[in-house]
Amino acid sequence: MRGALLVAGTSSDAGKSVLVAGICRWLARQGIKVAPFKAQNMSNNSAVTPDGGEIGRAQAMQARAAGLEPSTRFNPVLLKPGSDHSSQVVIHGKPAGTLRDYRERNFADTVLSTLDDLRRDFDVVICEGAGSPAEVNLRDRDIANLGLARAADLPVLVVGDIDRGGVLAHLFGTLAVLDPADQAMIQAFVINKFRGDQTLLQPGLDWLTAQTGRPVLGVLPWREDLWLDTEDSLSYTPDGAIGRPLPPHGEQWLRVAVVRLPRISNATDVEALACEPGVAVRFVTEPSRLADADLIVLPGSKSTVDDLEWLRDRGLADAIVNSTTPVLGICGGYQMLGRRIVDHVESRRGEVAGLGLVDLEVEFAAEKTLTRPAGTALGCPVTGYEIHHGRVVRQPRPHLIEPLEGVHTDRVMGTHWHGLLDNDHFRRTFLRWVAERAGRTGFVPAPDVDVVRARAAQLDTLGDLVVRHLDLAAIEALIVDGPQRWPTLRITAR
Repeated sequence: MRGALLVAGTSSDAGKSVLVAGICRWLARQGIKVAPFKAQNMSNNSAVTPDGGEIGRAQAMQARAAGLEPSTRFNPVLLKPGSDHSSQVVIHGKPAGTLRDYRERNFADTVLSTLDDLRRDFDVVICEGAGSPAEVNLRDRDIANLGLARAADLPVLVVGDIDRGGVLAHLFGTLAVLDPADQAMIQAFVINKFRGDQTLLQPGLDWLTAQTGRPVLGVLPWREDLWLDTEDSLSYTPDGAIGRPLPPHGEQWLRVAVVRLPRISNATDVEALACEPGVAVRFVTEPSRLADADLIVLPGSKSTVDDLEWLRDRGLADAIVNSTTPVLGICGGYQMLGRRIVDHVESRRGEVAGLGLVDLEVEFAAEKTLTRPAGTALGCPVTGYEIHHGRVVRQPRPHLIEPLEGVHTDRVMGTHWHGLLDNDHFRRTFLRWVAERAGRTGFVPAPDVDVVRARAAQLDTLGDLVVRHLDLAAIEALIVDGPQRWPTLRITAR
């Protein structure tokens, strides 16, 4: 089998990323050399490639589904929002200016040449669109959806999220607003997150096919166990629970409050905690929600200084400083714990006072640190990855990670390392430390939680869902044969 397919969605978080991962897993199981590709991603959840580049976390997850190491070729353009009006642009894994620079440049050649290289090196490339292909206001500079499909002659499969309601209108409307040439690239539909009796849905699917001429190639069911590696910020709801933990291994629960920063980055770090039986993890945005927490987590941020100001405005900063609850700071959250931040790079706010919980000073550098280090933390061998502009210029001992990384006091731990909690031995040791300081003597970490294995099991689940619920022969035909010319959908006023 040789060819390519583009999976588009009716909206962000419709299911594009997981469907691409599921298709990659299905193909890889058959021995087909398959690679994921997202021309342009907008996300603050990212991963570091072995060669020191940065890509969207979803593409790293899709690479694992395909049995590959992450590569900058899988996501050549990454936009990292720092505010409502600005984003950092990352090209082939390296920072390349701001969104203003992006608007003034056309990266279509970069995207198309990268895709051409992948198609030469792999049997199949499964592409993921961005947002919705029906964003007609952005069509003239689109390089991720139908602009890519037409330039590379890619068949397009559109997925819609039925759990939000209105999925038939979303799918029909997505097709209807496109011009005839773009409509011709849309080949079929998939329904995602269905709960209930499919016989009740079938008349709607039949209507959609009759009205558009395009088949529905399957209905993927809702699965509560598919929550790891969430990339889209829509999934991080304020005051919402993360995951669905099993009952405690011991006699007591631990309650973890993760501050839901406006510019939260790599919040997937805390998913490892939510894998643990008896650990209840939730996002919080109000000081009152910290009152009963056994651990407060300050996660990563794309704009540390601006999010620190938000903490102060919401009263969260005072609540954290005046509390005795243990605190874990990760990357941007770690930088907030110190006495002083000097930032002329992200926020350009200059010198700003931190929370003052540790004797730490950070200055932002123009060059971003992108590494995948290894070390020892709490006596445990650990690995992780770093993505930050902030450089430590003053740091107290003892360090959390040896050699020379992070801080560790009676109440506070902090590090620039993402992925630290994925290390099973360290995570269990860390949770015992939290339980001791929180007085939860009845909490006992489970001895057998393996986060890497849990992530792999989720990818297997995605592959199983594709096999059980999609028309595989039709999808193979799309990949091999390319786009077929379907009728144009015309809407007339009545």
